[in-house]
Amino acid sequence: MKVALVHDWLTTCGGAERVLEQIIRVLPEADLFSLIDFLPETERGFLGGRPVRTSFLQRLPWARWRYREYLPLMPFAIEQLDFSGYDLVVSSSYAVAKGALTGPDQLHLCFCHSPMRYAWDLQNQYLKDSGLDRGLRSVLARWLLHGMRNWDVRSSTGVDDYIAVSRFVARRIRKAYRRDATVIYPPVDTETFAFSEARREPFYFTASRLVSYKRVDLMIEAFAGLPDRQLVVMGDGPEAARLRTRLPPNVRLIGPQPLSVLLDHLQRARAFVFAAIEDFGIAPVEAQACGTPVIALGQGAAPETIRGLDSPQPTGVFFPQQTSQALRSAIMLFERESSRIAPEACRANALRFSVERFRLELDQFIRERYAHFRQELAAVAD
Repeated sequence: MKVALVHDWLTTCGGAERVLEQIIRVLPEADLFSLIDFLPETERGFLGGRPVRTSFLQRLPWARWRYREYLPLMPFAIEQLDFSGYDLVVSSSYAVAKGALTGPDQLHLCFCHSPMRYAWDLQNQYLKDSGLDRGLRSVLARWLLHGMRNWDVRSSTGVDDYIAVSRFVARRIRKAYRRDATVIYPPVDTETFAFSEARREPFYFTASRLVSYKRVDLMIEAFAGLPDRQLVVMGDGPEAARLRTRLPPNVRLIGPQPLSVLLDHLQRARAFVFAAIEDFGIAPVEAQACGTPVIALGQGAAPETIRGLDSPQPTGVFFPQQTSQALRSAIMLFERESSRIAPEACRANALRFSVERFRLELDQFIRERYAHFRQELAAVAD
């Protein structure tokens, strides 16, 4: 079996790349493709030195820094990559990788992190956050996204089977493509993020890229109304400067930190705070792996990875809406009910998402689906 593995783009090592690393472990002989590859040398270790075959976008001006501006060319670019010599194509897609062209004698499996959120249900939010919600530039952006949706639906039919990162994403796939998906939760490094007997300290903690949809601003606003509680925010991003101008005395923004500092805070914090609508959300699972409860927005995939107070062994508390008042109420509820949340229960819940579990489930899915596909081809030949 000759295998190709195609990823949208390689520019930094984020959540999708953590998944890609484990897919490579399951398919170590696969050839790797990506629209562009500008991954820093310090972050390339998970590729194991393997070459990356890229598209013509790699050679376009300013592609290293402004590759997102080439979005209109990406559907065309992915279709120019040649997969004709492969028996199995596995795409790791949150944008256009699933548009890889394959033939009737090739099996295409897509590990779908999500359909393009900015082109589908979150279009208006992305346009607003980008300052493109009105005027001529807004009209042009909306027309572009309309075309991307048309291509996205057309290219979705070329995938034989979808894997979704959560039931939440499976519903999004069903809505956008009218296709069912098998849920295989992403891998979380539950060995590195280990349980500690360290004494809990009276501060709350969050770690996140400082971008608008993470709603760190909402957390800051909530804690501004709770001046006797402390919040520590770790991370960096385009929202950092704006957030620093509105920090109350009880909120500290400590910027990006090494893994050792992240682990130390997770193992000492009273609870981890999470206010985003995420397709999966690795950070809350990492917190639980350290035995730390989570106070989270009860939307997106969070109800799949956190056990609320209605569970026999809860690991966190949900708040229903993205408002500072809802978060404050959840914090007060957590403090009243925290004795019900055992660190051991948090750890046990996180182990459901281990790296080993991911590899086993993905390997089994690929083997079973490929064997079935070969049987179908043999039946047609007979």
